[in-house]
Amino acid sequence: MSENKIVRCAVYTRKSHEEGLDIQYNSLDAQREAGENYIASQKMNGWVCLTERYDDGGFTGGNMERPALKQLLSDVESGLIDVVVLYKIDRLSRSLVDFMKIVEAFNKYEVSFVSVTQHFSTTDSAGRMMLNILMTFAQYEREIIGERIRDKIAGAKKRGKYCGGVPILGYDADPEAKKLLVNEAEAKTVRFIFSRFLELGSAKRLACELNEKGSFPKSWTSKKGVAYGNKKWNASQLYRMLRNPVYAGLVRHGDKNYPGEHEGIIAEAEWSIIQEHLSANQRRKSGDSGARINSPLQGVLKCGHCGGAMGATYTAKNKSGKRYSYYLCMTDYKRAESVCPVKR
Repeated sequence: MSENKIVRCAVYTRKSHEEGLDIQYNSLDAQREAGENYIASQKMNGWVCLTERYDDGGFTGGNMERPALKQLLSDVESGLIDVVVLYKIDRLSRSLVDFMKIVEAFNKYEVSFVSVTQHFSTTDSAGRMMLNILMTFAQYEREIIGERIRDKIAGAKKRGKYCGGVPILGYDADPEAKKLLVNEAEAKTVRFIFSRFLELGSAKRLACELNEKGSFPKSWTSKKGVAYGNKKWNASQLYRMLRNPVYAGLVRHGDKNYPGEHEGIIAEAEWSIIQEHLSANQRRKSGDSGARINSPLQGVLKCGHCGGAMGATYTAKNKSGKRYSYYLCMTDYKRAESVCPVKR
């Protein structure tokens, strides 16, 4: 390599979890420092470290949906980078398919990459073979970790433990004890919904009634500061709620329910009655055979009012054995009250 040539080096760092990123010197800083030190050791070859930071904190290596990685690839395409420096190559990707896509992009724009702890060259066939072998083991490790996590969750749910997820109306999560605690103010609404559904027998009518009373589904703010909730009720939300065994003090795993550590808001017997009612409604809607008819315009038609998808619906067979099909706006169908001027 020519002594006069400046080799522009970018340090890419990644950490799967957000935990610990708020401390003064975190894992991303340690990875970058190792990369900068390696680049400094190659100063005689004209290597210089770019000031631009490519840090993906809290992003998995199992896919390429990472903002810093996208920016890195964009700068590679723009010819701004000559070498990408990593602490370990699994920081770049833990998926063999994604890894090969990234390497192809590097090769296309004549960009090399270096691992501080694993020295590989991407310029010859032997080096590419070794990288493929290493990435195969990285992907295997990721899959093993996934299996262990699934097994851990399965074991925890069978013991009735709370395993996180989207907050539900009637409960607050205790982050320290990792348990669900009854929110008495919201629990009153939950009890009203279950009892009123048995009286009305219609989730849409119940949603309309709740909206008229000014009631809202659960609202919360995520760890990233994104606010959810404060929307009107619809039938789909109510059906999910009515089928949730958590309200009966149970925890679902697969197709089985287990006694939970949390307190139920609804009696298990009442919850079971509602499940039978919902199942009976489903059987009536499915008609005599339950077989769907051909809907050639499914996924093609769009609502002329809102631009949403037009979905197919159909009646049960009449006495003469005929069945009629319709297309309707699915966005409007989910609302408690129809506001779309486009009818069936």
